[in-house]
Amino acid sequence: MRILIAAAGSRGDVAPYTGLGAGLREAGHEVTVATTDSFAPLVREAGLGFRSLPTRPQAQQGVESRRELLCTAAAFVTELAQGFADAVDDGTDLLLLSATTAPLGWHLAEARGIRAIGVHLQPNAPTGDFPPPVMGTRSLGRFGNRTAGRFALRMADRVYAEAVASLRHRLGLPPSAPSAMRRRQERANWPVLHGFSTALVRRPSDWREGLDVVGTWWPYLSPDRRLPADVEDFLAAGARPVFIGFGSMAAGHGERLSRIAVEALRGAGLRGIVQTGSAGLAADGDDVLTVGDLPHALLFPRVAAVVHHAGAGTTAAALRAGAPSVPVPVTADQPFWAGRLAAIGAATDPIPFASLTAERLADALGRTVRQQAYARAASVAARHMATEDGVCAVLKALG
Repeated sequence: MRILIAAAGSRGDVAPYTGLGAGLREAGHEVTVATTDSFAPLVREAGLGFRSLPTRPQAQQGVESRRELLCTAAAFVTELAQGFADAVDDGTDLLLLSATTAPLGWHLAEARGIRAIGVHLQPNAPTGDFPPPVMGTRSLGRFGNRTAGRFALRMADRVYAEAVASLRHRLGLPPSAPSAMRRRQERANWPVLHGFSTALVRRPSDWREGLDVVGTWWPYLSPDRRLPADVEDFLAAGARPVFIGFGSMAAGHGERLSRIAVEALRGAGLRGIVQTGSAGLAADGDDVLTVGDLPHALLFPRVAAVVHHAGAGTTAAALRAGAPSVPVPVTADQPFWAGRLAAIGAATDPIPFASLTAERLADALGRTVRQQAYARAASVAARHMATEDGVCAVLKALG
């Protein structure tokens, strides 16, 4: 089967699909990933075909207002839609659509007569169990949570309205609003597989048929990949260090975050590995090492704790390694995942990015590293995650 996986956004929105795609390829399918050019090396390293989507991930500067996020998102998907149709050719048998690309991919599937399945990284379908991930962590009660979930979907429909109108015109389809297509997909129980662990979010009992949680899709990792020699030397030189990194978040905050990281590590009496990331973190000294992009799967099992922005992928990687977390959520769904980590006991209470200080971070690190309950909870989650096989679940769904 010729499968096209379509995903767009930051690295965390794309990398999981390289592991999913590699697993599908190993099962005998021909797999191509359509995403932005900056992620072409990740896709090709996994042995997958690559097609370019005409947009680029938006760097997050920090805490943005909801209106700013909506405006940014609308510009993002409008640009995306302009070339999405070119990425899907007549030889495609199946579309696997991320949450970002699904509202566009539905129309391509309709026009081309192609089967489509959702492969989402967040639990965006309305439920009474919790509010939508993009709207924070405070429960509004079962009715309120479901109402908020429906409201979040209507806001997404507004974001995609212009892009959908343009795409349907180009495809020769009659006009149809995003909300109409979404409701049609819901009535048809359009299948959506969610690539996160039930250790963090169990399938809500009030979800409709066709919505399933299947386990995490891990970014592809070459079997011969190793940590750099300087990292190995640092790990061997003393006690387990703490990892501090914010991924693609917090661009422009590098100087502040670097100072906070060093002061917190030394205040807690800990060694640290600081990842540069989009923020541009950097620190020097015998007790701290600055690194670039490294596979979480290789590094996290060897650290004492992980300080991170609570993106879905980093959250899962820390749990998989059995490493306790200090979550510092920045925006979007990150407070949701941070809250989930804390709820299962594998992390301290989240420290909002805007409220982060060296003193607060040092205190959280001291508790995380020295109170074994956090590590025990993370280890329990890691054992649960080891029983899940997200790739196998997708293969079963293919029929």
